[in-house]
Amino acid sequence: MDLNSLLKVVYQVSEDFKQDVYVVGGYVRDQVLGRGEGQEIDMVVVGREEGIGSGIAFAQAFDQAMHQSGSLVEFDQFDTARYVLGNLEVEFAGARSESYHHASRKPTVQPATLEEDLSRRDFTINAMARKVGKGGRLGKIVDPFRGQRDLKEKTLRTPLGPDETFHDDPLRLLRAARFAAQLEFGIDPKTIAAMERNASRLKIVSAERIKGELFRLLRAEKPSTGLWILYGTKLLDQFLPEVSVLHGVEEVFGYKHKDNLSHTFAVVDNIALQSKSELLRYAGLMHDIAKPGTKKFVRGRGWTFDMHEHLGRKLTREIGRRLRLSTDEIAYVARLVRWHLQPIGLMDEGITDSAVRRLIVNLGDDLHDLLILCRSDITTGNQKKKERRLKNYDLLEQRIAVVIEKDKLLAFQSPVRGEEIMEVCGLKPGPTVGRMKKEIERAILDGEIPNEYGPAREYFLRVKDGYMEKAEEWEKKIFN
Repeated sequence: MDLNSLLKVVYQVSEDFKQDVYVVGGYVRDQVLGRGEGQEIDMVVVGREEGIGSGIAFAQAFDQAMHQSGSLVEFDQFDTARYVLGNLEVEFAGARSESYHHASRKPTVQPATLEEDLSRRDFTINAMARKVGKGGRLGKIVDPFRGQRDLKEKTLRTPLGPDETFHDDPLRLLRAARFAAQLEFGIDPKTIAAMERNASRLKIVSAERIKGELFRLLRAEKPSTGLWILYGTKLLDQFLPEVSVLHGVEEVFGYKHKDNLSHTFAVVDNIALQSKSELLRYAGLMHDIAKPGTKKFVRGRGWTFDMHEHLGRKLTREIGRRLRLSTDEIAYVARLVRWHLQPIGLMDEGITDSAVRRLIVNLGDDLHDLLILCRSDITTGNQKKKERRLKNYDLLEQRIAVVIEKDKLLAFQSPVRGEEIMEVCGLKPGPTVGRMKKEIERAILDGEIPNEYGPAREYFLRVKDGYMEKAEEWEKKIFN
């Protein structure tokens, strides 16, 4: 069903209920900006004369008029219902005002007028409405807080005082940075000042909601716009202090290191030019996270950050758990952080088939993303140096393709399976079987034998006796 047909049904139900219904928020904003029609639409139900419209009752009637062709989810506490039909998602809510307790962002809801409802919105550009009229046509824009002016000026302001707006719902602090990045808008100075004053209020927001807003920000064409706002308002300190401490430059004996925060934000922007994956962009945000903890000045070498990729892997896992990333997301990011220096190391040392094999096996399906991260990690202003590095990555990718084709390593594992090892050696499942498989895989990775069954079996038969001699000792260590 197209949107106009859906709006016709909304209008018919509004006539039956004798209630006005308005499209509000981001849909109206994007119409004014000429950004096209979105797939998510918010609607406010307003009662005529004395009555106040119920969002849930209206949504139930709408569901019946649609012959229950979509799915309806109700949220009784907020007089809100969400209707999903194909790619369209429509939210119906009764016009309401909200009051908040200091320690919670869950409001007490009261019926209200349309203007009162719009006043509780996060920003003036999202506080506009259009009435659904006959034939599904939308009426003139209702704009009590001058959102159209702010759209023209490309400025974010709050409908009410910014301290009140942010105190009531601190998630709006992150939404300000996100909208600034997505829309390429500035933020009103009074609003920016209030963001910093209310930064500590983020403590009452769940990690899941914070992660959600951060990842939406990372989807922007230039994420650094929002990231710098988070840093400047001290919001980043509240949920990613490890990123904030990347800022700063030290000097010893005339030697300086680069500002790792600026570099990190530049890397995220570079990734955004090559991939739409917000998780890969987040990996860019994490890639140098351990540099402050590994920074040393060494005479003859200058500033060093030795092993920061290994400590970074550990920190990335801790931060991922704190932000409630999934297990798979944490593993993916930690893997990229751990290996992000390996490709450049290969090129500095000279690319060998053995080293390329190890990279392919260790990264698997994530190798493509790792190379995007590595290319994006080149933020030097020296164009000749940049071109040389990028050309080296082209050569590495060509070499990877050759090795994959030659060795068929995309799904690499020992051609001699565990069942065969147990049968030949008379073993039960245990650590000795695993060690033998690992030894066969090592020999393949180091180029000692080809990745084929025949040579792998011959190698296994040569080395198995040495492993069998130690089998009893290993079994005792494991099971005692």
